[in-house]
Amino acid sequence: MTSSVHTPEFERWQQRFAQPGYLFGTAPNAFLKSKAALLRKGQRALAIADGEGRNGVYLAEQGLDVLSVDYSPLAQAKAQKLAADRGVTLRTEQADMTTWSWAPDAYDVVVAIFIQFATPSERADIFTGIKRTLKPGGLLLMQGYRPKQLEYKTGGPGNADHLYTREMLQSAFADFATLEIIEHDSAIEEGAGHAGMSALIDVLGRK
Repeated sequence: MTSSVHTPEFERWQQRFAQPGYLFGTAPNAFLKSKAALLRKGQRALAIADGEGRNGVYLAEQGLDVLSVDYSPLAQAKAQKLAADRGVTLRTEQADMTTWSWAPDAYDVVVAIFIQFATPSERADIFTGIKRTLKPGGLLLMQGYRPKQLEYKTGGPGNADHLYTREMLQSAFADFATLEIIEHDSAIEEGAGHAGMSALIDVLGRK
């Protein structure tokens, strides 16, 4: 389903992805790649706010059935090109994640890499949606920025309200069967969008 409402946020993302090349590169996120051993061929995967598709395409390359959701049609056109270049199939859906309908118990894997565009109330709804759409035993792989990222300024939102803390994530996913949260400062190279030393937080959870 394609949204016909062009909000300022929609136009902002369209403008960002209108530039030549891939804003965040074409290689998968390093945290996601490090968890490849947990992925299984044939699993259904949801890549949230997947942008130009680097992570969704990587999942498809591992043999998963992937739905890549993003707000920007321009980004999704690049995602489809990347999938074609890599010889894999990627299903895409243009949607605003803050109003999306999360199908219950639909996915084996949910990947949420740097999805920090939401207000606190919107974020709560997205986290609830993630928990709803994961199958029992399903895997959540999430990486985001911590408040210290405001000092590094190497990517991510400039609004502290959009950043993650351990306490926030522990509270949001307290009902998971298992939850591992790791905080670290690491250098990342993800195109021009994310480059340099970064204050990161990684989540590996099972419903």
